[in-house]
Amino acid sequence: MTPTNLTRRAAGLTLLALLGAAAGCATKPDVRHDQDAGFDLKAYRTFAFYEPASLHYTSLLEQRLRQATREQLERISVRYDERDPDLRVNYLLQVLDRQELRTTPAARFGYRGWNGGQLETVDVRDGTLAIDLVDARRNLLMWRGVAEGRIDAKTAAQPGPAIDAVVAQLIAHVPVNGVR
Repeated sequence: MTPTNLTRRAAGLTLLALLGAAAGCATKPDVRHDQDAGFDLKAYRTFAFYEPASLHYTSLLEQRLRQATREQLERISVRYDERDPDLRVNYLLQVLDRQELRTTPAARFGYRGWNGGQLETVDVRDGTLAIDLVDARRNLLMWRGVAEGRIDAKTAAQPGPAIDAVVAQLIAHVPVNGVR
Protein backbone atom coordinates (compact mmCIF):
# COMPACT_ATOMS: atom_id res chain seq x y z
CA MET A 1 0.00 0.00 0.00
CA THR A 2 1.46 3.39 -0.95
CA PRO A 3 1.89 6.09 1.72
CA THR A 4 -0.91 8.11 0.09
CA ASN A 5 -3.35 5.17 0.14
CA LEU A 6 -2.31 4.32 3.69
CA THR A 7 -2.89 7.91 4.78
CA ARG A 8 -6.25 8.00 2.97
CA ARG A 9 -7.28 4.69 4.56
CA ALA A 10 -6.17 5.82 8.03
CA ALA A 11 -8.01 9.13 7.61
CA GLY A 12 -11.15 7.30 6.47
CA LEU A 13 -11.00 4.88 9.41
CA THR A 14 -10.40 7.77 11.81
CA LEU A 15 -13.39 9.63 10.38
CA LEU A 16 -15.49 6.46 10.69
CA ALA A 17 -14.53 6.05 14.32
CA LEU A 18 -15.08 9.71 15.10
CA LEU A 19 -18.48 9.92 13.43
CA GLY A 20 -19.65 6.71 15.00
CA ALA A 21 -18.40 7.84 18.36
CA ALA A 22 -19.65 11.38 18.27
CA ALA A 23 -23.03 10.64 16.86
CA GLY A 24 -23.63 7.19 18.21
CA CYS A 25 -23.98 7.83 21.87
CA ALA A 26 -25.30 4.86 23.84
CA THR A 27 -26.93 7.13 26.35
CA LYS A 28 -28.70 10.35 25.54
CA PRO A 29 -25.93 12.81 24.72
CA ASP A 30 -25.27 15.93 26.74
CA VAL A 31 -26.21 18.75 24.33
CA ARG A 32 -25.21 22.38 24.80
CA HIS A 33 -24.83 25.43 22.61
CA ASP A 34 -23.38 28.92 22.55
CA GLN A 35 -23.98 31.79 20.21
CA ASP A 36 -23.11 35.34 19.31
CA ALA A 37 -25.41 37.70 21.22
CA GLY A 38 -27.05 39.02 18.05
CA PHE A 39 -27.37 35.75 16.16
CA ASP A 40 -30.74 34.92 14.65
CA LEU A 41 -31.03 32.47 11.78
CA LYS A 42 -33.70 34.57 10.06
CA ALA A 43 -30.89 36.91 8.94
CA TYR A 44 -29.37 34.07 6.88
CA ARG A 45 -30.96 32.48 3.84
CA THR A 46 -28.30 30.10 2.48
CA PHE A 47 -25.53 27.80 3.71
CA ALA A 48 -22.73 25.56 2.45
CA PHE A 49 -20.18 23.29 4.09
CA TYR A 50 -16.51 23.93 4.59
CA GLU A 51 -14.54 21.36 2.63
CA PRO A 52 -12.44 18.90 4.64
CA ALA A 53 -8.72 19.53 4.24
CA SER A 54 -7.42 16.04 4.93
CA LEU A 55 -9.34 13.77 2.56
CA HIS A 56 -9.41 13.71 -1.21
CA TYR A 57 -12.83 12.06 -1.19
CA THR A 58 -15.98 12.12 0.90
CA SER A 59 -16.53 9.04 3.07
CA LEU A 60 -19.94 7.44 3.50
CA LEU A 61 -20.18 8.63 7.08
CA GLU A 62 -19.22 12.16 6.17
CA GLN A 63 -21.94 12.08 3.51
CA ARG A 64 -24.40 10.96 6.21
CA LEU A 65 -23.34 13.76 8.55
CA ARG A 66 -23.66 16.36 5.80
CA GLN A 67 -27.04 15.01 4.69
CA ALA A 68 -28.41 15.00 8.24
CA THR A 69 -27.16 18.56 8.81
CA ARG A 70 -28.53 19.73 5.47
CA GLU A 71 -31.97 18.21 6.16
CA GLN A 72 -32.18 19.84 9.57
CA LEU A 73 -31.10 23.28 8.33
CA GLU A 74 -33.48 23.11 5.36
CA ARG A 75 -36.24 22.12 7.77
CA ILE A 76 -35.77 25.51 9.47
CA SER A 77 -35.83 27.35 6.14
CA VAL A 78 -32.16 27.78 5.26
CA ARG A 79 -31.39 26.77 1.67
CA TYR A 80 -28.24 24.96 0.54
CA ASP A 81 -26.15 27.06 -1.92
CA GLU A 82 -22.50 26.24 -2.60
CA ARG A 83 -21.95 29.30 -4.79
CA ASP A 84 -22.87 32.15 -2.45
CA PRO A 85 -23.68 30.98 1.09
CA ASP A 86 -24.56 33.34 3.92
CA LEU A 87 -23.42 30.70 6.44
CA ARG A 88 -20.64 28.15 6.35
CA VAL A 89 -21.13 24.93 8.31
CA ASN A 90 -18.23 23.17 9.96
CA TYR A 91 -18.26 20.10 12.16
CA LEU A 92 -15.63 18.89 14.57
CA LEU A 93 -15.43 15.29 15.68
CA GLN A 94 -13.50 13.71 18.51
CA VAL A 95 -13.43 10.30 20.13
CA LEU A 96 -11.76 9.36 23.38
CA ASP A 97 -11.05 5.72 24.16
CA ARG A 98 -10.21 5.23 27.82
CA GLN A 99 -10.41 2.75 30.64
CA GLU A 100 -12.40 2.97 33.84
CA LEU A 101 -11.93 0.99 37.02
CA ARG A 102 -15.12 -0.41 38.48
CA THR A 103 -15.44 -2.03 41.85
CA THR A 104 -18.06 -4.35 43.20
CA PRO A 105 -17.93 -4.55 47.00
CA ALA A 106 -17.99 -7.97 48.63
CA ALA A 107 -21.30 -9.07 50.12
CA ARG A 108 -20.44 -8.23 53.72
CA PHE A 109 -22.17 -6.10 56.26
CA GLY A 110 -20.46 -2.79 56.81
CA TYR A 111 -18.03 -1.35 54.32
CA ARG A 112 -14.59 -0.67 55.69
CA GLY A 113 -11.78 -0.61 53.23
CA TRP A 114 -11.33 -3.27 50.58
CA ASN A 115 -13.25 -6.30 51.98
CA GLY A 116 -12.34 -8.50 49.02
CA GLY A 117 -14.69 -7.06 46.35
CA GLN A 118 -14.03 -7.32 42.63
CA LEU A 119 -12.08 -4.78 40.64
CA GLU A 120 -12.37 -4.72 36.86
CA THR A 121 -11.05 -2.57 34.05
CA VAL A 122 -13.64 -1.57 31.47
CA ASP A 123 -12.96 0.00 28.06
CA VAL A 124 -15.24 2.94 27.32
CA ARG A 125 -15.58 5.24 24.32
CA ASP A 126 -16.80 8.81 24.62
CA GLY A 127 -17.62 10.92 21.57
CA THR A 128 -18.07 14.61 20.83
CA LEU A 129 -19.71 16.20 17.80
CA ALA A 130 -19.65 19.98 17.39
CA ILE A 131 -21.45 21.85 14.61
CA ASP A 132 -20.45 25.46 13.90
CA LEU A 133 -22.42 28.03 11.92
CA VAL A 134 -20.06 30.72 10.62
CA ASP A 135 -21.06 34.02 9.00
CA ALA A 136 -19.47 33.55 5.56
CA ARG A 137 -18.95 37.22 4.77
CA ARG A 138 -17.40 38.19 8.12
CA ASN A 139 -15.79 34.77 8.83
CA LEU A 140 -17.24 34.97 12.34
CA LEU A 141 -18.52 32.08 14.42
CA MET A 142 -22.18 32.80 15.14
CA TRP A 143 -23.41 29.57 16.76
CA ARG A 144 -21.94 26.31 18.06
CA GLY A 145 -23.77 23.19 19.20
CA VAL A 146 -21.95 20.37 20.99
CA ALA A 147 -23.14 16.85 21.81
CA GLU A 148 -21.11 14.55 24.06
CA GLY A 149 -21.85 11.06 25.22
CA ARG A 150 -20.87 7.43 25.65
CA ILE A 151 -20.91 5.11 22.63
CA ASP A 152 -22.00 1.49 22.57
CA ALA A 153 -20.76 -1.17 20.14
CA LYS A 154 -24.09 -1.46 18.28
CA THR A 155 -24.21 2.24 17.48
CA ALA A 156 -20.55 2.33 16.45
CA ALA A 157 -21.25 -0.54 14.04
CA GLN A 158 -24.28 1.23 12.47
CA PRO A 159 -23.98 4.95 13.21
CA GLY A 160 -26.48 6.28 10.62
CA PRO A 161 -29.60 6.56 12.79
CA ALA A 162 -27.58 7.97 15.68
CA ILE A 163 -26.03 10.62 13.42
CA ASP A 164 -29.50 11.68 12.28
CA ALA A 165 -30.75 11.87 15.88
CA VAL A 166 -27.83 13.79 17.37
CA VAL A 167 -27.73 16.32 14.50
CA ALA A 168 -31.48 16.91 14.96
CA GLN A 169 -30.92 17.46 18.69
CA LEU A 170 -28.18 19.99 18.00
CA ILE A 171 -29.94 21.95 15.25
CA ALA A 172 -33.08 22.16 17.43
CA HIS A 173 -31.13 24.72 19.50
CA VAL A 174 -30.45 27.14 16.62
CA PRO A 175 -32.40 30.36 17.28
CA VAL A 176 -35.00 31.13 14.62
CA ASN A 177 -36.87 34.45 14.93
CA GLY A 178 -35.14 34.92 18.27
CA VAL A 179 -36.64 31.70 19.68
CA ARG A 180 -35.01 28.38 20.76
